[in-house]
Amino acid sequence: MSAHASPAKRSKRVLVFGATGTIGRATTAALIADGHDVTCFLRNRSRTPSNLSGALLRYGDVTDPVSVQQAAFGDIPFDAVISCLASRTGAPQDAWAIDHHATVNIIEAAKAAGTPQMVLLSAICVQKPRLAFQHAKLRAEAALIASGLTYSIVRPTAYFKSLAGQIARVQNGKPYLLFGDGELTACTPISDRDLGTYLAECLDTPDRWNQILPIGGPGPALTPRAMGQKLFDLSGQPPKFKHVPVGMMRTIAGALGVASRIVPPLSAKAEFARIGLYYATESMLAVNPDTGAYDRDATPIKGTDTLFDYYAAVLRGEAPVERGDHSVF
Repeated sequence: MSAHASPAKRSKRVLVFGATGTIGRATTAALIADGHDVTCFLRNRSRTPSNLSGALLRYGDVTDPVSVQQAAFGDIPFDAVISCLASRTGAPQDAWAIDHHATVNIIEAAKAAGTPQMVLLSAICVQKPRLAFQHAKLRAEAALIASGLTYSIVRPTAYFKSLAGQIARVQNGKPYLLFGDGELTACTPISDRDLGTYLAECLDTPDRWNQILPIGGPGPALTPRAMGQKLFDLSGQPPKFKHVPVGMMRTIAGALGVASRIVPPLSAKAEFARIGLYYATESMLAVNPDTGAYDRDATPIKGTDTLFDYYAAVLRGEAPVERGDHSVF
């Protein structure tokens, strides 16, 4: 074996958190396909997806450190942990509870159990943090880096599901909504399957150890206008766009922010408005460290699935649309 050759792959005992989400399910499937012995820690027995068959299932509460230590890790010596946890809404309370505190619970339990390796699913948008969930994820990343565990922090670009919210609008003859002129941002979306494979591969890819890893899907960087145009082309309809002024979004977000200081229950709505504004004005690409600008060429590529292939499959009724709780549309 040469000095640069990778070590032979072996089956590992892997503990997966967040396995009921779309990325978690894809990651679990990739791990099982690679021959790993997989345990998934879930919070609700009644909502266990059928496609986790092949994995050992354990149940508990990720927000309770004792539950994580005893119910998740228990008496099984794991070789690695993969966390695909993410807050459901991005609201501050939810973000800090899941994106930070629950993740730290996992890190501390892994250290206590002697588990040597952890792969953490994060997000590309933490490069320019302005939202609660971004700050929570950054704090969790920092905790993992300081933990002494061998880590891989994976920051994907956009998900297919987050860019599928307007398919039904177009199918129903409604216009495709654009922020500004539709050219303010760009992204290189990655499929659940390709991202799940990438996360699983981190276990046996030394070049990805102790690294922060931005990752996107194949193809050129896509603007919202390009996505909308292709969706009309695939559906056989003439393009109809409706432009949402970014200034209006800034005004709404600002007004809700001010109002939430007087009426605290409005803070969640204010954060949702800020989330919408962020995604309307910031690209989901890696930042070039030399220029400080978003850069397609600085965003690594993984996989073969394309967003437009996914759009076509949805339009044919062959793929589902599973949207997140804080989708912009």
